[in-house]
Amino acid sequence: MIRLFVAVEIPEQVRSSLFLLQGGVPGARWSTPEQYHLTLRFIGDVNEAVAGDIDDVLSAIAAPPFTLELAGVGEFGGKFPRALWAGVRPSADLIHLQKKIETAMQRLGHAAEERKFTPHVTLARLRNSPREKVMDYVARHSLFASGAFAVKSFALFSSRLGGAGAVYNVERSYPLG
Repeated sequence: MIRLFVAVEIPEQVRSSLFLLQGGVPGARWSTPEQYHLTLRFIGDVNEAVAGDIDDVLSAIAAPPFTLELAGVGEFGGKFPRALWAGVRPSADLIHLQKKIETAMQRLGHAAEERKFTPHVTLARLRNSPREKVMDYVARHSLFASGAFAVKSFALFSSRLGGAGAVYNVERSYPLG
């Protein structure tokens, strides 16, 4: 079995700017720059044959290249924050690509994603982090902007859990355009 997800890779320059946002939140387990990505579709554990089918349908997706910009930070969890993230400026092209991937996964028999697509890059996982510290962090970094970057491909990633957190590997990249 292999654990898979589809994502946009984050360029080195943007990863460096995200890395500078780390700190100031007790109980935060910060993502490493190698872990930064923008998930388009979580797939989960599949066998090798299904992974091959996924590769086939992703290879057939046609969409134009586009630009993205990360902007602002936020949290998931409300009263009990569980994650910090960097947001994405609205992008019709990103939504278009994500919907094509979602449709392809459903055609393969994968259940529809139940959560609304909220494009983001996870900065940290939180454990017992004081809500007021999390809100202070969000306020301090609310004006964060990465600058625009080109998205010329998307990728199929595998994920393996390790002692220092998840290790992500690009299994295959799919060019746009």
